[in-house]
Amino acid sequence: MGKSRILVNFFIFVAVFVQKSLAESVSPSEARQLRDEVRGMFYHAFDGYMQHAFPLDELRPLSCTGEDTLGGYALTLIDSLDTLALLGDQERFTTAVDWISKHLRFDIDKTVSVFETSIRVLGGLLSAHLIASDYATGMKVQSYDDQLLHLAEDLAQRLLPAFDTPTGIPFGSVNLLHGVDENESKITSTAGGGTLTLEFGILSRLTGNPVYEQVTKNAVHGIWARRSKINLVGAHINVFTGDWTQKDAGIGTSIDSFYEYLLKAYLLFGDEEYLFIFQEAYRAAMNYLYNDPWYVEVNMNSAAMVWPLFNSLQAFWPGLQVLAGDIGPAIRTHAAFFSVWKKYGFTPEGFNLATFSVQYGQKSYPLRPELIESTYWLFKATRDTRYLDAGRDMVASLQYGARCPCGYCHISDVESHKQDDHMESFFLAETVKYLWLLFDLAVGPDNIVENGPYKYIFSTEGHLLPASPEISLVHEHCSYFGAFCKKNGTNKSQMSNVSPDQQQTNETRSQRHWSSFSFPSHSKSAGSISMSGFIKGVCPGLTHGEKYAIPYN
Repeated sequence: MGKSRILVNFFIFVAVFVQKSLAESVSPSEARQLRDEVRGMFYHAFDGYMQHAFPLDELRPLSCTGEDTLGGYALTLIDSLDTLALLGDQERFTTAVDWISKHLRFDIDKTVSVFETSIRVLGGLLSAHLIASDYATGMKVQSYDDQLLHLAEDLAQRLLPAFDTPTGIPFGSVNLLHGVDENESKITSTAGGGTLTLEFGILSRLTGNPVYEQVTKNAVHGIWARRSKINLVGAHINVFTGDWTQKDAGIGTSIDSFYEYLLKAYLLFGDEEYLFIFQEAYRAAMNYLYNDPWYVEVNMNSAAMVWPLFNSLQAFWPGLQVLAGDIGPAIRTHAAFFSVWKKYGFTPEGFNLATFSVQYGQKSYPLRPELIESTYWLFKATRDTRYLDAGRDMVASLQYGARCPCGYCHISDVESHKQDDHMESFFLAETVKYLWLLFDLAVGPDNIVENGPYKYIFSTEGHLLPASPEISLVHEHCSYFGAFCKKNGTNKSQMSNVSPDQQQTNETRSQRHWSSFSFPSHSKSAGSISMSGFIKGVCPGLTHGEKYAIPYN
């Protein structure tokens, strides 16, 4: 199917969508009510989990029971920690940190997903540690003594055997007690192998042990070195041979967060190698995958279309484009994706762009946050009330379609709205978090993300990762204001010892991650893209390619 037909179908669909959606915009008072309603949604699900499922991993919200789904270590509680902190719930946050500190252990005979365990458990522990240990967050736990950090390091040590492969790309699963099973599959997804840099990188910077950061950077190198000649990556790869076993390239299923962590690792750590790879990968995605306003899947070598399909995981992309400052395409793509939500009340896992109908076998909506996440970022960038209106529709869908006795249910069929007895932990870690942030921003934000001491990067699981000096400036020269020197574990520069002029200079240096620069043009039709996002300036001298050229394997 050609691009022209996609566009024709889109404009017909949007015309119907616009006609049906002419409703009064969300007012400030209604935004306040919606924020409070979302808070109630969180506690309906969280309390349901604590009363009926804890300490099992996840809640079965229809039957009001629990189930172990990942490792059997109170997954939903760990995933919810920083949402409790974001909501300012000091009592429950403290209680949860204390319980985890005393009872959580990872010396168990469980084979777990490296990817899911890293983003949910490792990320949840690190985010909560950084909040609980810091008076500046307003959520300091008085009795806390780095227990979550010690647990995070223990967990990461148990995940490390997965990285012992010829390519550096990790196995998909590892046993927490025995390491990698001899019969473990050698095939992993691009997202699974390339979405570990934030959590492991932070752990290296907090512990002073560089191995965690290095193995995850090696994994990114292992994937990127095997890109096609047109800078696309496939969906699945053999971690021993480096051969692609699925050559479909896209921005959704099995690949999505690989792109996300390239940009976010640069924003958090300031490592320009990640920026270079992101620039090359993003340019290729916009050239070969973008059929304005949709994205399709193509063969990574020939760029021939494979699937004219919108899958729900693609919906994170407009939010990532906001972080990169590429707002125009983000607005158009969000409108297209949201039109699917409006049609069904939710986004199905797959939506066929040739027939403009739900893809067979992909009818479910497992409470995913990606479209909500992009809605939040676009409202933050534009302050356009259309995104508040979209948020209101999303709340209504969840309340009337997914709410069930003890929490919120998966929707097994977006056409019939049949409910399924399952609630993923990411509903509390991400879905309601981004909704709450959206409406709190509208009424005048009062939270650590908007008003706190640091800029925050959100992990792919929605965990709050602060760009604090200890994390973002760890490799900077010690004379920089606020930099940490790991040789003796002390902060060598104190504000009282810095002159006002020097302080201003060094503050400028420490804030360079959040400046703007001119991004290369990627769109087939665009001449140039104005970057006004969070990215720092690029110094003259050697080109990125000259500095960081990664050869093809």
